[in-house]
Amino acid sequence: MASGFGLVVRFTLRDADAAQAFDELVARTLEGIQRDEPGTSVYAIHRVPGEPNLRIFYELYESRAAFEAHEQQPHTKHFLVEREKYVTRTDVTFLEHVGGKV
Repeated sequence: MASGFGLVVRFTLRDADAAQAFDELVARTLEGIQRDEPGTSVYAIHRVPGEPNLRIFYELYESRAAFEAHEQQPHTKHFLVEREKYVTRTDVTFLEHVGGKV
């Protein structure tokens, strides 16, 4: 994974209804990721205890090219458009792998 590519994305959602709809959108998107993206090593979605309108995504790809391929998938493009209905803020942190157990 030393040549891999990663990011953490923090989504702040509008309210409880938006959070539920966002989670449903994510579930549909995950189906495509699992089925069509061999270069996506980890795509993990987390809730934050005590912050019901926050979601954290942790994403690891085999390479920058695999991430770019992910961004071009129809299911990802759909997610990127549809999420705007539910999200008030998106914070992205790109990661550079330097060590650890993978």
